[in-house]
Amino acid sequence: MNYRNTLKEKKRIVVKIGTRSLSFPNGRINYSRLEKLTMVLSDIRSSGKEVILISSGAVGIGANRLKMECPPDALIPRQALASIGQAELIRIYQKFFDEYGQMVAQVLLTRDGLDDEQRRNNAVNTLNELLLMKVIPIINENDTVSTAEIQFGDNDNLSAKVSVMLKADILILLTDTDGLYTSDPEHHPEAERIRVVEEINQELESVIYQSSSAFGKGGMSSKLNAARLCMNNNIDTAIINGNDPKNLYRLMAGEDIGTLFISPQVNKQNIVINKYLK
Repeated sequence: MNYRNTLKEKKRIVVKIGTRSLSFPNGRINYSRLEKLTMVLSDIRSSGKEVILISSGAVGIGANRLKMECPPDALIPRQALASIGQAELIRIYQKFFDEYGQMVAQVLLTRDGLDDEQRRNNAVNTLNELLLMKVIPIINENDTVSTAEIQFGDNDNLSAKVSVMLKADILILLTDTDGLYTSDPEHHPEAERIRVVEEINQELESVIYQSSSAFGKGGMSSKLNAARLCMNNNIDTAIINGNDPKNLYRLMAGEDIGTLFISPQVNKQNIVINKYLK
């Protein structure tokens, strides 16, 4: 069974784009890439699939608006920058999506909002209704009010929790590398891309390298944790290079790009099919 062929049938898709894929190395937003992303997501939505976008970038955009070279580390200034940047970020998204006739909606979440059953159900109902309306929800953490006790930690974690909450078919993490590697490819040219992961074990965890940015949080280890949460809930996960948004087309067409984490449910189906074929 070709695992990647099953991606063509995925209907509910969560896409997460990180700050490093949204921005240039200096933290300034990459408008050309963002416009291409909106075109691709609009196409995917028009094909009949449901799309949910998790977007980072609010703090970085807020810092740029105030002409800061680097966002501060302190919580309160970052919350203020997030409030400035989030308004600008959704304005940019709305402008680009409008060009392709796609309606979007802004949804801001906090971890305690998902931990509380009633508030979580309200969020699920709202998001499901937006999907029925053929709207693309653009979700971010509500950084303006989040504190250390109620933060998701990073948007990889948020995207995984949203995927589980909405019973998504696949989570796609857009990053600035071609997938998960056996070591850091920037420092080890011999590093090989890991094409398919059927189980997250200690051996895999030992080869994970960290990447970081002054404008973004997380790294490959946070993506691995997101994939683990999704796999535990029978949701596939893919890590692909977001520098070219058209990679989303290639992934969903079954091409061998990025790293694909196969959920146990797909593995079980594969075993049944192989027994049948024998």
